[in-house]
Amino acid sequence: MNETTLALVLFFITYMLMIAFQSWRFLVAAGSACIFVTLGMMPLSQVADAIDWNVLLMLAGTMGTVALFIDSKMPSRIADLLLSKCRNAQWAAVSISLFAGAVSAFVDNVATVLMIAPVALAICKKLNTSPVPMLITISVSSNLQGAATLVGDTTSIMLGGYAHLSFLDFFVLQGRAGIFWAVELGAIATVPVIMILFRRDKEPISVPALTPVKDFFPTYLLLCTVLLLICASFVPEKPDITNGVICMALCIVGIVRGLIRERSLRVLMTALREIDYATLILLAGLFVVIGGITNAGVVDLIAAQIVRFGGNNPFLMYTMIVWGSVLISAFVDNIPYVATMLPVVSSIAAMMNTNPILLYFGLLTGATLGGNLTPIGASANIAAIGILNRAGYQVTGRDFMRIGVPFTLTAVTVGYLFNWFLWS
Repeated sequence: MNETTLALVLFFITYMLMIAFQSWRFLVAAGSACIFVTLGMMPLSQVADAIDWNVLLMLAGTMGTVALFIDSKMPSRIADLLLSKCRNAQWAAVSISLFAGAVSAFVDNVATVLMIAPVALAICKKLNTSPVPMLITISVSSNLQGAATLVGDTTSIMLGGYAHLSFLDFFVLQGRAGIFWAVELGAIATVPVIMILFRRDKEPISVPALTPVKDFFPTYLLLCTVLLLICASFVPEKPDITNGVICMALCIVGIVRGLIRERSLRVLMTALREIDYATLILLAGLFVVIGGITNAGVVDLIAAQIVRFGGNNPFLMYTMIVWGSVLISAFVDNIPYVATMLPVVSSIAAMMNTNPILLYFGLLTGATLGGNLTPIGASANIAAIGILNRAGYQVTGRDFMRIGVPFTLTAVTVGYLFNWFLWS
């Protein structure tokens, strides 16, 4: 068995094990990385270079700052203010969905669901109605908007690191509108879908009291993170880990300030507890594995087969990447999928002599939104269903797909067309 075939077999086994053992996929990725290093397909001297430290630092720093932001109660206060302006439950569903999306453009999707779900539960309890549709709407909306900015989702951070995209590049890139506008148009297009789904919910709504904010400083930190990432976009020659250092530095500032202010370890423990270490280990392992299969020629082999199947047709290739990603991400976690496909898409673009940005945005659009098709397609969906189960509500696949399918098809179609006409 030659090196390319062996690498392909090992990668296939790794992927199957990650699908079979979702809770242990970070250990599978780490173990597979060790095998690639042991077999010499990824030299030990290249391991540190294969890992994208900027991505890992951005993730860890953002997770820590977001934990402080949630702990401050500011998201609940904003949600209360928003809902106080709504006429009835139908508009409350629309408003809280758009609010969840707006928050998710800067905050992890799961964290968004965790911070907004209690507000939705309280509203539905007051109206004596089932919270299932509203929480599902919140989760699918947060998944949609995660692709809007550099810090909105793990997949966005991965794309930014791989393609060297700055925060502003998600808004304007090469003189054209970035993926942010494709996502926002998709979000606007889903408003009629939400209104139709909640057309019978006309009960008036009121918010008795606004949630008090414990501390405004984490909000300033989050805004400062975005501002500094924007400023870094204008620096032409900067270290590759600049964005990661910014996110980590501001997280540390928030923790140190909290330690001094409260004179206890509570703030530190809150931030450390909310960092998703499993995802960080998963990504580090995948970076090494993908470096190994790239060295062995597997990435170019896969890209060549996809190009051959697509007939060297850019539109057909773009369509395959978008809708294929939607279908795959409905059942497979999009983090390992996107990590695998980024180098493949880059190789495809080089072989077809086409703009890689079109395929990158197509990949992110399909992979980020595809998880909304099924209850298991995204971590935010699983979190929302878990919250409902703990509250005593059972969610069937039909309940979820009644909202997820039209929401996904609408948003993906809008993004798919927008990206093609702008970037083809």
